[in-house]
Amino acid sequence: MLRLLVFDLDGTLIDSRRDLADAANALIVERGGTPLPVDAIASMVGEGAALLVRRALKAAGTDLQIDRDLPRFLELYDERLLAHTRLYDGTREMLEALRPHATLAILTNKPQWPTEEILDGLGIAHLFSHVVGGDTTHGRKPDPAGLHHLMAVTGASTNETMMIGDSAIDLRTARAASVRVCLVAYGFGFPTAERELTVPVPIANSPPELVGLVHSA
Repeated sequence: MLRLLVFDLDGTLIDSRRDLADAANALIVERGGTPLPVDAIASMVGEGAALLVRRALKAAGTDLQIDRDLPRFLELYDERLLAHTRLYDGTREMLEALRPHATLAILTNKPQWPTEEILDGLGIAHLFSHVVGGDTTHGRKPDPAGLHHLMAVTGASTNETMMIGDSAIDLRTARAASVRVCLVAYGFGFPTAERELTVPVPIANSPPELVGLVHSA
């Protein structure tokens, strides 16, 4: 039986593409560049804000000063955290169905404060026993330290833990911690994970499908 289900956030539980892209494009315009398509910026998400800023400004051909541009991006993003960000259809019901059977946790590379604000704003914060952001002492995925921490505080073994995400970063994190993994094909990071699949893993095409996959694991 699975005792601990650890979810990624962006691209797994929430569709945050538009707000992330709008913040990045606002920064690009401030730096004199031309805005990028939403999907182009979405493909840069998953490894933390600093790398997103580097990739976006480079793609736009603008000058990068990370000590200046990263804080500004975070300011711009904090202004629009929930402007367009929504739960994927069926996510709330999926979480409510799984919660009686396992401890639910979040492990994301998004900083802690905006993560908690989004979870509160979308009304699902109460469903998670633990939330670990990318700016905590546990570092960022694919470093498995955050996942190891969640396993330690819940007493779950590797065989009792499943990482659920949409990207190659989530796949690498699960592998590094030697835990089970389930991918979501509807997430905007899924193409990156698909390219790194060497053995079959459970793949959900919608949040409701996750319930059956988890129960059959």
